[in-house]
Amino acid sequence: MVAPFQLAGNQVEPGQRKILQLALAQLYTQTPLMMPLEVIHGKYPGPVLLICAAIHGDELNGIEIVNQVLARVNPARLKGTLIAVPVVNVFGFINKSRYLPDRRDLNRCFPGSEKGSLGARVAHFFVNNIVNSCTHIIDLHTGAIHRSNLPQIRAKLECETTFSMAESFGAPVILDASIRDGSLRGVAESRDIPVILYEAGEALRFDPVAIKAGTRGILNVMRTLEMIKPSATKVKMNPMIAKSSAWIRAEQDGLLHLTARLGDRVSKGQCLGFISAPLGAETCEVIAPKNGIVIGCLTMPLVNEGDAVCHIASFDAVKQAEISVERFVDELDIHPQTF
Repeated sequence: MVAPFQLAGNQVEPGQRKILQLALAQLYTQTPLMMPLEVIHGKYPGPVLLICAAIHGDELNGIEIVNQVLARVNPARLKGTLIAVPVVNVFGFINKSRYLPDRRDLNRCFPGSEKGSLGARVAHFFVNNIVNSCTHIIDLHTGAIHRSNLPQIRAKLECETTFSMAESFGAPVILDASIRDGSLRGVAESRDIPVILYEAGEALRFDPVAIKAGTRGILNVMRTLEMIKPSATKVKMNPMIAKSSAWIRAEQDGLLHLTARLGDRVSKGQCLGFISAPLGAETCEVIAPKNGIVIGCLTMPLVNEGDAVCHIASFDAVKQAEISVERFVDELDIHPQTF
């Protein structure tokens, strides 16, 4: 018989699910600020998977993904334990902001400190009360405000388990991304916890494509970890691994007219759009510096010189990457205009 699961002083019995509210801090009014989460503890032994969203408080897609995954998991059939935290940065979420009230990026504050800045304290709380209880992590993100990302996985692929999670998720593109100091991925890596990061859509928006792909991807990973039963209709995606990626930056101020779209295959020297002055007298072309696939783009037409406008990922086989994106679109029954 599986023992009860202990988390932050709370106990969840096998085959049960429990919603918890962990006391995180207080507002100016001394009103308690709680971090909501749900624990589903299976009847059978297995991994402890954490799925978390809104480390950046304005990244909303992951919140809906978490809720859709929770609706599909039966604790009576689950092997292991699922910890679901829809909103990590509760401060930012309340204020519709990426950041904490002290303007710090929570994903640069890990592992944190009990006596440090607000960001350090929130990170310390999350690590010690939740992360340290996990064996695997899926961290859900979107692009920043006014930037949209093609569904993609970012992970350090040296770890065999991490690679398996990234591949089974089923996003069309995987970036073998280095670890950034102060990130959740960094603290998980230091504790030998395999972690993948899912990026899709943009901040402060619900994107049905990103949500559908993210929900399906997490369930795929849970099947790979043998937490839930395999799907009889599962189709292997064969995602492509990018060898590098880079943002194209605006060469002048003005109005951006971007013709390239997420998922497009582009060639070195290709014109991806142009930037014009308000009266249209002066224009500057946006030129692809290399062959690749568009995996991120600016959605705001107003740009300053130096602004990132288009994110291109490079592949050893660009044509195959294009096929991977097309197959992804077909699998989710997405109209091409969505991209």
